[in-house]
Amino acid sequence: MFPELISPRGIRDGIDNFVDTLVMNYADTLNSLAEPFLTALVWLEQLLRNAPWWSVIIATMLIAYGMSRRLSFSLGMGVLLFLLGALGLWDAGMQTLSLMIMATGLSILIGIPLGILMAKFDRFRAIMLPVLDIMQTMPSFVYLIPVVMLFGLGKIPAIIATVIYAVPPVIRLTDLGIRLVDAEVLEASKAFGASGTQQLFGVQIPLALPNIMAGINQTTMMALSMVVIASMIGARGLGYEVLLGINRLEVGRGLLAGLGIVILAVLFDRITQSYGKRKQIRGTQ
Repeated sequence: MFPELISPRGIRDGIDNFVDTLVMNYADTLNSLAEPFLTALVWLEQLLRNAPWWSVIIATMLIAYGMSRRLSFSLGMGVLLFLLGALGLWDAGMQTLSLMIMATGLSILIGIPLGILMAKFDRFRAIMLPVLDIMQTMPSFVYLIPVVMLFGLGKIPAIIATVIYAVPPVIRLTDLGIRLVDAEVLEASKAFGASGTQQLFGVQIPLALPNIMAGINQTTMMALSMVVIASMIGARGLGYEVLLGINRLEVGRGLLAGLGIVILAVLFDRITQSYGKRKQIRGTQ
């Protein structure tokens, strides 16, 4: 037997006491801070669920056309979303879609600035890389425990868990994209009198956009993979349908809900990829 050099019970007790202190002293404050995000999510969910189904499909087709500039592509995305409704999964799909939009939006707002900071400061990057490794490899159920203790069951812990799991790709690929910008291009822009801020927003971010879009694409896919886990802590939608199928041993229910998740995954994946490819082609011309 391996000798006990460190007491696991002592470590566990210390962590438990720390989390208990957070819950007792800061749970109300954190819930107050999270209230605007919950309000926005509920508003978005109600908007998607109450809007006429055809208007959501048309809006999706317009977004797809704006991203790809291809009519056939936008029509294909509309057909996919129509198939989601034809399978009887429209309402659950809109619930999942609202959660996805909110989680992906927060991941982008958090991830792109952190990626820029990593590209600018090597010391910050050295700190962030192991943190990102932990976020990507730590089982999601581990950090669900303190999140649920702080916020209870519901949509907010589902969003937080999804963002923690999904944000690393956009951070990493933003950092990578900015670091891959040719030094000669930066020197040329500097020679023309561009400041550091002008270089960042006028040169580095536009040239790094294909990589950033690839990061957003991966973040979206990872967020979508969390919908079943999110359903276990109060988020309804397609993941909840899968969970019901598991609990009731209803293979058909689980399979159809899984197909609905695949449809949303294809929608997000193709739309974000088409925009990234279009920007990449434009950048090489």
